[in-house]
Amino acid sequence: MARILLIEDEPNLAVLLTRLLNDAGYTVTAAPTGSAGLQAALNDEYDLVLLDLMLPDLPGDELLPLLLKMRPDAKIVILSSVLEVDRRVRLLEEGAADFLLKPFVNAELLARLRLRIGERVSVGPQPGYRSMGVDAQLDTRRREVTFAGKRIPLSTREFSLLMHLIDRQGEACTREELLAEVWGIGFDPGTNIVDVCVRRLRSKLAPETIETIRHVGYRYAAC
Repeated sequence: MARILLIEDEPNLAVLLTRLLNDAGYTVTAAPTGSAGLQAALNDEYDLVLLDLMLPDLPGDELLPLLLKMRPDAKIVILSSVLEVDRRVRLLEEGAADFLLKPFVNAELLARLRLRIGERVSVGPQPGYRSMGVDAQLDTRRREVTFAGKRIPLSTREFSLLMHLIDRQGEACTREELLAEVWGIGFDPGTNIVDVCVRRLRSKLAPETIETIRHVGYRYAAC
């Protein structure tokens, strides 16, 4: 079971992230300050560090190089609301494995963590693949589908949506659920963004792969 060090000072978000990661099968150690996170990294080994930038005592910008100096092989994913592209690029150049903006989409966060940890999913004949049915697999590393021997690339949103539907295979997913889990929108914005994304997936896969459940939403059916 992979272990994650979460360095986040906002209590409610720390609780939500811990619950999300626990439910996904990870063991989480939460540190509310940069110094506490630094101490935790010194005292134990972790498969990945999830690091906020706006910490009360030791900013994440300063903590990142310290962590990498102590643990050169550490995989550190930045989770922050920082919008400045130059700053984000600098952190990636300094060794951060990835940068995810707040507010984030749960499915995308988990997908990126799986990629960075290098988790092997044993649901198909090859590691890193999710079975989608007969002659179809989802490559969770390259974010593409292999269907009837053909590789089909997916956008980030298409990948997140398909992952969610596969995880709930055979179950109906409401539009409200998909908006919340894939888009991070907790209300109906009055648009058809879910339907548009489903149409794009259907055009790339077999049309019957994603079923419409009238007055409810969508359901994934094996190819």
